[in-house]
Amino acid sequence: MSDTKLLFKENAYLKNTYAKVVSVNERGGIVLDQTVFYVTGGGQPGDCGTFVHNGRSIEIVTTVYDRDTKQVVHVPAASSELNVGDEVETAIDWQSRYKHMQMHTALHLLCSLVPCGVTGGQIGATKSRLDFDVGETVLDKEQLTLQINQLIDAKHAVSTRWVDDEYLDAHPNLVKTMSVKPPRGVGKLRLLEIAPNIDLQPCGGTHVKNTSEIAKLRVSKIENKGKKNRRVNIIFDE
Repeated sequence: MSDTKLLFKENAYLKNTYAKVVSVNERGGIVLDQTVFYVTGGGQPGDCGTFVHNGRSIEIVTTVYDRDTKQVVHVPAASSELNVGDEVETAIDWQSRYKHMQMHTALHLLCSLVPCGVTGGQIGATKSRLDFDVGETVLDKEQLTLQINQLIDAKHAVSTRWVDDEYLDAHPNLVKTMSVKPPRGVGKLRLLEIAPNIDLQPCGGTHVKNTSEIAKLRVSKIENKGKKNRRVNIIFDE
């Protein structure tokens, strides 16, 4: 497990910070002692941005977990020439991150509107989607568009809280994803809550603080992905 402190888990609005280089792997990936960069996972892309060291700017194209070492790796566009112990000023691409925060929160709203299990999902800066095991449920594109924008306009508060495995065992209905289960045995688990009583489920992503921050959305397409599987795509209605 990575020892990198994940600052975005406590404050998704933190855009930059100073950090020290812990290691540089054989592919040039950079590991820091702490980071504001979201790490690819849960359908949300890893953050890109820049590091600055001694006045030199280093472009970071994505942030990922190393499958072997479980470390948080910041992937530079070219050789960073950084060394262990170097201090860098790090800054995420805020425009991209904020769109991901809006979209991720919007998918939670969509999930609250469709009373079906989630079989997959993907978050993008302009287009996102959730896949549902709908059974006999019929989804209507126009109705979902109206409902999701009503939730956005209602200015619902969005927050996170931490629980343990025992809490999740006592409330199994909180897990809405059918193919991916939340991690166990890590001591605590983060829940995303949209109040009052809109959505509550495990989630490690980044979100806005209030639904009113989400730009107007539109359900662009509902795709048939199998006998009972439907893919609901949302886009910003610009």
